[in-house]
Amino acid sequence: MQMSDLEWLTAQILASTKYREIVPELVQRIGAQELDKRRSLKEAVKATKNKLHQVGGAYQQTKLNYEKSLELLRETACTEPVEVAVSNPNELRASCRQLMQAHASTRERLPILDEFYETIFANLPPIHTVLDLACGLNPLVYPWLPLPGDVQFTAVDIYSDMLTFIQEFFELTGVNGRTQQRDIIGNPPTEPYDLILLLKTLPCLEQVDKNAAVNLLDKLNGRYLLISYPAQSLGGRSKGMVENYTQQFEALANGRNWQVQRFEFATELAFLVQTNR
Repeated sequence: MQMSDLEWLTAQILASTKYREIVPELVQRIGAQELDKRRSLKEAVKATKNKLHQVGGAYQQTKLNYEKSLELLRETACTEPVEVAVSNPNELRASCRQLMQAHASTRERLPILDEFYETIFANLPPIHTVLDLACGLNPLVYPWLPLPGDVQFTAVDIYSDMLTFIQEFFELTGVNGRTQQRDIIGNPPTEPYDLILLLKTLPCLEQVDKNAAVNLLDKLNGRYLLISYPAQSLGGRSKGMVENYTQQFEALANGRNWQVQRFEFATELAFLVQTNR
């Protein structure tokens, strides 16, 4: 049976080392859009790769060696709940900080890491279920989070190799965690959670689909949402970004029955939303 153009494009991209770990549904989604816009299959393949780089690859300028990273974590973590059984909590935090340098989103948060989560959790009731969407390496912040030992932590991303590493991290540190590889634009999670993290996620989704943020927020079932935006670009430019993203958030929040708290940190703009769901 002859392959369709979309099947061929998807197979070509997933065969490449740089993109083979990405969830196929996202490759198909972007590929279908580019096939409609481009003059040739070759142009569509190139444009799809460029878009995938914008939404994911650009944030991993330094590819993390997952096996060596796990060796580092094994030296500083035990297999019981983090808050009581890490052999040396400060050493574990130091290892996690080192590893989070490999992803642009978490690297930008490192200077404000303590302040960020202390501030947010001071404004939250007890949390027992957490969903981290487009998580990247953010689950490595678990040792900073004031969460009960039995909390259920679900991490979702498009990269299978990163999620395998995160699952290993959960098991090494005794976190009640699980991972999901998922295209959250086409297949958003609808299960109920106490807290859903959308950290610098919505602008990336809107690069694929301009309605993605609205559609996702319509479907998510969280008592609280933590929505954040970068205060500067990957290149370090910040002019007008906070104002622009404040306007974007306000447009998303308009007409929703939300209670919102706004926090402006040095490198990140955050909105803590109580959804009343």
